Amino acid sequence: MDTTRARERSAGAEAWELLTRLFHDHRRRFMAIAHEFELAPQQIAALKTLHERGAIPMSELAGSLRCDTSNVTGIVDRLEQRGLVERRNDASDRRVRLLELTERGAELGREVGRRMRRPPAELTRLSVADQRALRDILRRGFAE
Repeated sequence: MDTTRARERSAGAEAWELLTRLFHDHRRRFMAIAHEFELAPQQIAALKTLHERGAIPMSELAGSLRCDTSNVTGIVDRLEQRGLVERRNDASDRRVRLLELTERGAELGREVGRRMRRPPAELTRLSVADQRALRDILRRGFAE
């Protein structure tokens, strides 16, 4: 019984090690894509958030990025300089500044997102059946 449990732990540990390698490779790929588009990781996160939520106050973006609003100001300044984001007053509360993607920002965000969603080579080398099996296993692991 103890050897079975040891093997199970070992299989779990090996699976985790492989997933960790995959995550590290993904991070390298993410950084390469960010560099290619001359964006910082936080700028990509800001574009993604604005794409998903539409126009939002700077304070909401700061919360989403888990940083201070003073940090968001610098991120937004750089995105605005590139014509990717614009600031406007909230019609219902003029004290609030809303952030919104420009068409150029939306296009860039879609392209970066499309590139990031491509499965890495480690997964595309698997058969379609194996990819489905892996997906199904991971879904079960994340099921509540």
